[in-house]
Amino acid sequence: MNIADIYGKFDQIGSLVFATVDKGIPQTRIAHLFAFDDDGLYFRTMVTKAFYKQLNETGMVSICGMYPTTRIRHDDEGMPIFEPGYTIRATGEVREIPFETLKAKAGQNEMFTLGVKDIERYPAMTTFCLHRAWGEAYDFDFEMAHRSHKLERTRFCFGGQKVPFQGMRITEACIGCGACLEACSFKAIGRDGESCVIDPSRCDVCGDCYTVCPVDAVEIVIEDTLVQGAA
Repeated sequence: MNIADIYGKFDQIGSLVFATVDKGIPQTRIAHLFAFDDDGLYFRTMVTKAFYKQLNETGMVSICGMYPTTRIRHDDEGMPIFEPGYTIRATGEVREIPFETLKAKAGQNEMFTLGVKDIERYPAMTTFCLHRAWGEAYDFDFEMAHRSHKLERTRFCFGGQKVPFQGMRITEACIGCGACLEACSFKAIGRDGESCVIDPSRCDVCGDCYTVCPVDAVEIVIEDTLVQGAA
C-alpha cells in the first residue's frame, strides 16, 4: 500500500479514533485526517486542547477506524455477525506543521486549502503530520460470502519506519501432523514440504493452532521486524 492508498482507506471511514498517552494513561478522541502528501498524513487540533499537549510531549499517535459499520448484528444463537468490511490502524511519530508551511502546501495541493481556511477561522488551531509510521489494513469477510477465506491482512509502513510482526509462527519443531491445519478456520495454514506454515496475511492470531499443537511448535511472536520501506 502506498500513502495514497492508506489515506484513501482512512478517508473513506471519516471519523477516526486517535489515541495518545498522558502520564502513562491512554487517552482517545474522535478526529479525522484532511490531507496527505509524500511527507505523511495530516490532521488538526487546537493548541488549547489536551490532545495538543500529549502530541507535543510524546511525539506519537495511533489512529484506527472501521468500515462500513461499527454495528454488530447477532444470529439466533446470539453469535456476532460482522458485515464484510475492513479495519485500518497506523501508529507512529508526529510533528507540528507551521502555518506558513501549510499555506505553501496549499498553493501546490488543493487538499490542504481546507486546513488553511480552518486555521484562519480558528486561530488556536494547528496542524500535525504523521510522518513516520507503520500499520495494517485488516479486510474481513468472516462468513466468506465473497471469497474462500475470512481475511486479508496488509501491513504497511512509511517515512522509513519498520513494520513489526506480531502473531503466530510455526517453528522447525513442527512434525507435520496437520492438527493446526485442521483447526484453522481462517484457512491461514498450508504445507511446505513436510512442515506446516502460517500465511500471516490470512492469520487472525486466534490461537487455535497454538492450543492444538502436540509438540508446542507454534510460537507467539510479540514483535519481530519484517520489512523496512516507505509508502
